[in-house]
Amino acid sequence: MSILIDENTTFIIQGITGREAVNVTRECLNYGAKVVGGVTPGRKGRDVYGVPVFDTVRQITERMRVDASVVTVPPAFAADAAMEAIEAGIKLIVIVTERMPRNETVQLIELADQYGARVIGPNCLGIISPHKSKVGGVGGPAEDTRKAYMPGPVGVLSRSGGMTTEIANTLTAAGLGQSTAISIGGDPIIGNTYADFMPLFEADPETRAIVIYSEPGGTMEAQLATYLREQKSRLPVVAFMAGRFMDQMPGMRFGHAGTIVEGKADTSAEKIRRMREAGISVAEEVSEIPRLVRERLG
Repeated sequence: MSILIDENTTFIIQGITGREAVNVTRECLNYGAKVVGGVTPGRKGRDVYGVPVFDTVRQITERMRVDASVVTVPPAFAADAAMEAIEAGIKLIVIVTERMPRNETVQLIELADQYGARVIGPNCLGIISPHKSKVGGVGGPAEDTRKAYMPGPVGVLSRSGGMTTEIANTLTAAGLGQSTAISIGGDPIIGNTYADFMPLFEADPETRAIVIYSEPGGTMEAQLATYLREQKSRLPVVAFMAGRFMDQMPGMRFGHAGTIVEGKADTSAEKIRRMREAGISVAEEVSEIPRLVRERLG
C-alpha cells in the first residue's frame, strides 16, 4: 500500500507554464501520474504536454475531481496560490517553492487545518508511491525515478529532496523497496513534520520501517522522539543526521533555510542523543541504512 497518493491520484500544477513546472509536468506524465490540469493566470486555453492550462483552480475543480496540487509559483505568490487550492476543496498541497515568507506560511497552515487539508513543504520536491504515482519533481526524470525507487516496506521522510532519492536508491540497491517517500521540505516552517506523518504510516499494514534524513536546526527530531515514546510505535526508525560538522562551527548554515541552530537543542549531537534515547538507530553513513533497517526488521 501507500499513504496519501496512489495510482488513482489526480493533481494539478499551479504555475505550470514556468520553466521548472514544465519539467515537473513532463517527468510526472512520463512516470504515469495523472496530471489533469495546470494554472497560470492569463494563460487559459494553452497546454503543457497536453495538460490544459486554466486561469484559476476553481475552473478545474468545477470540471473534475482534483486530489492534490503542486505549487511552483514564486515566493511572493505561493501562499495565495496554495490558499486558492485549499479553498477550492483540494486536500493535499505540495509546495515546491522555497523561502516563502514565514508569516504567510503560518497563515496558510492555519487555513489548511480549517479546511482539513494537508500541506507538504514549502521547499520540497513532493511525494512518491513507487510504480504508482508521484506528485512533484521527486526522483527527477521518469527513467531515473524507476531505477531509484521500487515498491517495498520502508517509508522514507527527508528534509532534502535530493536525499529522499539518495536514500531510496540506497535501499533499492539493497533490495529494500519503499511504500511511500516524502520530501517534507527544508524551510524553517513547514506544513507537516516527521511525527505528523507517523500515524499515516502506522495505519499502512505494508509499511514495516521508517527511514528519515535529518539536518541541524529545528525541533522535528524531538517531536518524533516524543511521538515514538508516547505512542509506542510499532515501526522501527532509522535516521541519518547530516551536517555534524556544524557543531564545531557556530553561526554556519548548512543546506536549507531551516538549518538554523539557535541553541544546544538544535545541534546534531543533541538530536542524535535524543533520537537514540527514543530507540531510533542512527547511521554514521548513508550506506549503513539498509543494514540497520534489516537489523530492526529482525
